[in-house]
Amino acid sequence: MNNQINARDQKDLDFMEMAIDLAKTSEQKGEVPIGALIVDEAGKVIAKATNLRETNLTVLGHAELVAIHRACKKLKSWRLTNCTLYVTLEPCHMCAGALVQSRIKRVVFGAFDPKGGALGTLNNLAEDKRLNHQFEAKGGIKQEECSHLLKTFFKKKRASKKAL
Repeated sequence: MNNQINARDQKDLDFMEMAIDLAKTSEQKGEVPIGALIVDEAGKVIAKATNLRETNLTVLGHAELVAIHRACKKLKSWRLTNCTLYVTLEPCHMCAGALVQSRIKRVVFGAFDPKGGALGTLNNLAEDKRLNHQFEAKGGIKQEECSHLLKTFFKKKRASKKAL
């Protein structure tokens, strides 16, 4: 058995590590620890984001949506056809819909979301032939670490609510 990892898989691990660092920053701001970044086909990071729902008091503050918005502004286009999104949690239906609309090429995510995941868990909008665009979705990259961040965050949050 060959234990070597191919270049694409290594890039996925490296970029997911960056997304995890963003998730940790998100938590430090009092946000759910989710980080996202968008990378072009040359491997250049063109947008980074953390969750901003609490900070901006908007349901649209998901890290994926913020990253998509920033990437579109930077590229001066609403199309992200040659880009990959890396995110620590499986995108929800709202974010997956935005990814379809952005014509993203690929999405790589960490933890699966049993309550809201729309790229394989509850639905798979990435492969839905009824939609005008499909894209590759790969989940479970650094899943343990991504999942641990979220579980620890919500455990602390529940404990602080009980203390009140």
